[in-house]
Amino acid sequence: MTTANAYPVTQTIRTIGILGGGQLGMMLAEAAIPLGYQCVFLEDSADCPASLYGHVFHSEQLEAFIEAADVFTLEFENTPTATVEQLTALSKSGSKQGMFPPLIALDIAQDRLKEKQMFNSLDIATVPFMAVNSEAELKQACNELGLPIVLKTSRGGYDGKGQFVIKQDSDIKAAWQDLKDAVTGKGSLTPTPAPLIAEGFINFSREVSMIATRAQNGQVRCYDLVENHHHHGILAKTQAPAVGTSHLLKQATDAITTVMNHLDYVGVMALELFVTKDARGNDALLANEIAPRVHNSGHWSIEGAITSQFENHIRAVVNLPLGDTDNVHPAIMLNILGQYPDISAVLDIDGAHYHSYHKEERDDRKIAHITLMPNDVADLEPALAKLVATLPNKMGLEKKPSAIDSQPKVEDSLTTADPDNTVESKELAIEDSQSDKAINAKSKTEKAKK
Repeated sequence: MTTANAYPVTQTIRTIGILGGGQLGMMLAEAAIPLGYQCVFLEDSADCPASLYGHVFHSEQLEAFIEAADVFTLEFENTPTATVEQLTALSKSGSKQGMFPPLIALDIAQDRLKEKQMFNSLDIATVPFMAVNSEAELKQACNELGLPIVLKTSRGGYDGKGQFVIKQDSDIKAAWQDLKDAVTGKGSLTPTPAPLIAEGFINFSREVSMIATRAQNGQVRCYDLVENHHHHGILAKTQAPAVGTSHLLKQATDAITTVMNHLDYVGVMALELFVTKDARGNDALLANEIAPRVHNSGHWSIEGAITSQFENHIRAVVNLPLGDTDNVHPAIMLNILGQYPDISAVLDIDGAHYHSYHKEERDDRKIAHITLMPNDVADLEPALAKLVATLPNKMGLEKKPSAIDSQPKVEDSLTTADPDNTVESKELAIEDSQSDKAINAKSKTEKAKK
């Protein structure tokens, strides 16, 4: 009887070890199987989504996980760097085939200050920011960046923790007292001592992201820019491609290609961006952050692109030629949060593709996604309305999305999505007259390079 491990004798990689076993790991495994590869996972939850597709090793079984795989990758950027260092060392010694993406990408993605410093060193514009190591430096940042600002831990601090919005001078002392322990690594904010980061305010009209793949030979292939809408800080909807962004495509492509080449990156990376105005009133992009992995805003590519982000990541990791990233059909991807819809009602809508993550229901938990691709593009919005009607958690999509619902979490960036210059930020009301303080974010950022 022929086993599942019937490989060509020339194939030196048979099993891919994935750090993490969530839905991203699950979808990577789904993409690996048709190419002839198996996956194993390092994950402390034995019944994780990826367990459907391969053996799950507990973190205490690291050596057994290493033994079971030929090459390694990850699905979660907060993977301990010590583990990645160990796998990198094994690859350099020749006992394993590689660890992708590289450790430097993980190190930068885990540190907001390093991340923005990297962007600026590569001449990629960001919101204005400054490093903060003391209350005196915080006062200086408030003076130079102009209020309001958001003060954050540069490491950790997700889900609303590790951040403080400073609206007026009287907030400075409280903000410093709240976050100062992160500078020394004390308390529960982060065990790694690191400066705080102060970020200034910038108006933006929408959030977009670009996903690209880089091969081991340096080839880069980019997907279309997509537009993202958030609900209570969680990605609710991605539209691919983003309408009316063709004039921004080169800037986004150049930016992500520059970052990937700089890091000698291998695999899929996402670059989150804000669409704003430059000093001349023209559309421009500001880089927010990178994700060194396959990304939620690229899930549409499973059906919507010639080669999905998941397949292209696998191809890069095992050193196969990259696939075509062209969009085959306009698509909308919706996350399913908290509660599953009636799958029959969903699939009764032409062009709906349902992906369950096999997770238990829990408030605001990502448990599935649906990609909508009706044959006629004119049916996309009507089909979306039908689809939203089937969802227990409609994520505000049953109404015209507002800037408040669409903007990212305040801890990710202090911005306001305000296409009509009439909508207030979720965290604070900001007068239109303040927007001219941050039109030229790049010039302000120069002050942070001290």
